[in-house]
Amino acid sequence: MLRESDLEKLQLEHQAAKLFLRCYEQQYGIPMRHIWHNEPNMPDISCYQGEERLDIEVAHLYGSEKEAMAVLGRPLSLEIQRELATMAQAPTKKRLQVALERLLNQKALKRYHSKRTWLLIRNASTLWHHDDFVAIVGRLDFHSNHAFEQIWLLTDFYNPDLIRLDS
Repeated sequence: MLRESDLEKLQLEHQAAKLFLRCYEQQYGIPMRHIWHNEPNMPDISCYQGEERLDIEVAHLYGSEKEAMAVLGRPLSLEIQRELATMAQAPTKKRLQVALERLLNQKALKRYHSKRTWLLIRNASTLWHHDDFVAIVGRLDFHSNHAFEQIWLLTDFYNPDLIRLDS
């Protein structure tokens, strides 16, 4: 029996993968089909890219743990609400670069039982948008020794654009 938080995580991963497959297929014309979830030691999601199996590790990027709580609909104290308001006023490009590099470096440490693994990062922050990512992509500094054949970013939660980070 899955805990509520595990079920929520699966749903978020599924939504991100579904959105990514749709965007990728539209942009590149390669059919992406049949999403299924995997057990630990495997990437989160598997699908078919054309006729070939592809495994996808899914991560969500938030501005902070407190922002994640807000985005996920958790109850927020007045103190957390104030912190989020302050965070929304602060310059975001440097924070975005630090947060994205931290996530990329954490994921670079993982290894999977998979022939082909892509990393998909979905921006779940209301603070950052497509243009913010475009501005920092060339300046990212992350481990090049990782298990991912490709690294993709969905830049906006609801109106995503794709950016490939490893090319």
